[in-house]
Amino acid sequence: METKLLDVTDLEHAGEKLAYAGSVLRAGGLVAFPTETVYGLGGDALNPNAAADIYKAKGRPSDNPLIVHISEISGLEQLAGRVTDKAEKLMEAFWPGPLTMIFEKSGEVPLATTGGLPTVAVRMPDHPVTLALIREAGCPLAGPSANLSGRPSPTRWEHVYEDLSGRIDAILQAEPCRVGIESTVLDMTEDTPAILRPGIITPEMIRDKIGGKVVYDPALFVNRPRDVSAGGTPGGRADGSLLEQTDGPAPKAPGMKYRHYAPRAEMILYQGGAAAVRQAALKRKAAEEAAGRSVGLLLFEGEDARLVAREFFAELRKMDASGVDIILAAALDTSDPVGFSVMNRMLKSAGYRVEQV
Repeated sequence: METKLLDVTDLEHAGEKLAYAGSVLRAGGLVAFPTETVYGLGGDALNPNAAADIYKAKGRPSDNPLIVHISEISGLEQLAGRVTDKAEKLMEAFWPGPLTMIFEKSGEVPLATTGGLPTVAVRMPDHPVTLALIREAGCPLAGPSANLSGRPSPTRWEHVYEDLSGRIDAILQAEPCRVGIESTVLDMTEDTPAILRPGIITPEMIRDKIGGKVVYDPALFVNRPRDVSAGGTPGGRADGSLLEQTDGPAPKAPGMKYRHYAPRAEMILYQGGAAAVRQAALKRKAAEEAAGRSVGLLLFEGEDARLVAREFFAELRKMDASGVDIILAAALDTSDPVGFSVMNRMLKSAGYRVEQV
């Protein structure tokens, strides 16, 4: 299969390219598209064959649900059952934006899209190209990250081409994604909303809009869920690490069960004070290089967690491109909700290899 590259950087003059991409999607094909978070791999969310092709192109397990992208809030009516007042408040506040909400699915959404679950994950991306693409296609788009399953998520079209060239019909070329990590996933099917995947939309932001409790899903922690409705901070174990996922029931949200975000190189996280982390990483670097191994450092010293989020996946791919054997990275402060969200990805990237210093 030839994968066409469609430059839509100048949206005002991209009408023909978007029209072509829309026709591909209506015919059951796959198109990679930019969002504010990461690049997505789009197919008609209501076409079970398109959903199956997404799983095939990514090499993704078919019980890992796909997020459905819409261009108007009214599009939710076709996809979801009961929509609560809390959900409506969050839509008003954060759509379009990096918040995915989970609802009981309607009969129109095929189980192939939801990973066999009776729930559907929906969001409205904050990117003019993708909103235009959805309108052009005339259907909601199932859109997981546009990478091979298990690889670092793509934040540039070049990352998509590296992973999926020859596997999908087209890639929309646009500017790098400005957020850099995937959307917050919030389960709205229970009385108390639960964050299944942390992101840039934090518990405090959600709590402020709904005026009530919000919790982290217990699967994110080793010992217990963390109630953040009263301003508490993420944690888990005393060392602040997250739970490594194991086999179990089908996950409600992407990224809850299988290995994700992994570079080709071995990766180790160092956790502790900044000076101690740097010293430990440099000592390990010298030892590895003495043994003939090339080393990459990701120390992110003094950088805001949002900036780290924007660059983290791209940095992992740069390290892979340079051919390093091992990546030594500094863990982030998980008392900061955004730092916690980035650490969710860092820990999975490192296979939960953490050294305390």
